[in-house]
Parts: sequence; structure tokens; C-alpha cells
Amino acid sequence: MIAIVDYGMGNLRSVMNAFERLGANVVLTRDKGTIERADAIVLPGVGAFGKCIENLKKFDLFDLTRGLIKNDKLYLGICLGMQILFDSSEEAPGVAGMGFIRGRVPRFSGGVKIPHMGWNAIDIVKPHPIFKDIENGSHFYFVHSFYCVPEEDGVTATRTTYGMEFASSVQKGSTFACQFHPEKSQKVGLRLLRNFIRLSKGER
Repeated sequence: MIAIVDYGMGNLRSVMNAFERLGANVVLTRDKGTIERADAIVLPGVGAFGKCIENLKKFDLFDLTRGLIKNDKLYLGICLGMQILFDSSEEAPGVAGMGFIRGRVPRFSGGVKIPHMGWNAIDIVKPHPIFKDIENGSHFYFVHSFYCVPEEDGVTATRTTYGMEFASSVQKGSTFACQFHPEKSQKVGLRLLRNFIRLSKGER
């Protein structure tokens, strides 16, 4: 069973619909016992870093989710679900992230249009089963104004160029998180979600 963490904001329903279309056993929940028992957890996100952290704490889900991630529970973070893994974000000064991956989340600068919105290519730099049958250079859909800067070696899974090169996904232990939106990325996005379902079943 895959649990989508319901923290009261973001694109939860569209992610739920994508998993259901693929035949996954998936629930949208903020029940702590259900989340703990799940084979995998998904944390999508559209919105502000600070509000996401605030809501997770309001529903008593922040420490639970962080603890499960640190204990190697299979995790998929999407957009904000990637950014909150880091120490902090320029979007919310003084608000601490989960600190699972050392690094920061600055805002795009240098004259590029903000937000970075639309289709862009990924360069796979760290092979992983979640990329099974996904070609290097595949295009995914992005919508974001902030990007992640890992300060740990070996966690960047893909890179994407938008005025500069940035980490468009990361992988550490049983955690995979992407800045792009697989649920909005048509066939290639569904392929990535299908691979995540396979991982949740212990397949590779």
C-alpha cells in the first residue's frame, strides 16, 4: 500500500489519480498509523516551503515523515516534497526543513523567467530502478521558482538546465525526490510512477 501524505495543500488529488490510473493500492491520508504501515509514502507539493512545513507540523506529520525517511521507508517527494528534504529555503528564512539532505533551496536568478514552467529535459547522472525504461534526455513538466542545491556528494540523480544546471532529482537510501511533476508529465511521468509502484512491491 502506498500512502500519500495529506497535509492539506498541494496537488494531492492529481497525484492520487495518476497512481489509481496505474492500478496502485493507494490512499490519501493523514492517519499516522496508516502512514507508518504503508510500504511507501508519497509527499507531493505545490505552494510555499514555509506553509508546507507549517501544515505538516499542524497535523503532527513532520516528525513522523522525517523519522520514516531516516529509517529508510520508501519515499517519493514531488516538487515541495523534494525541497523540504533540505536544510532551508530562501522562500522561508528561518524555517528549518527536514535536513535529510544537506543543502539549501535558493531562488532562480540571472535573468531567467520565473517560474521555470513547462517541459524540460533531464540528464540522468545516477542510474536507479526508478528510471527503468526512461531514456536519458526525456522531458518532464516543471513548475517552480526555487531549486535545490545539495551539499552532499552522490545524491543528485538527474540534472536539468534552466539558465544554469541544477539538481532536478535526488536519491539517497530509499528516498527519491524530483523537482518535476511526474503526474503532469504524460507517458514518461506515468512510467516513473509505475516504477515507483514496482519498488513499493519489492520489485526492481
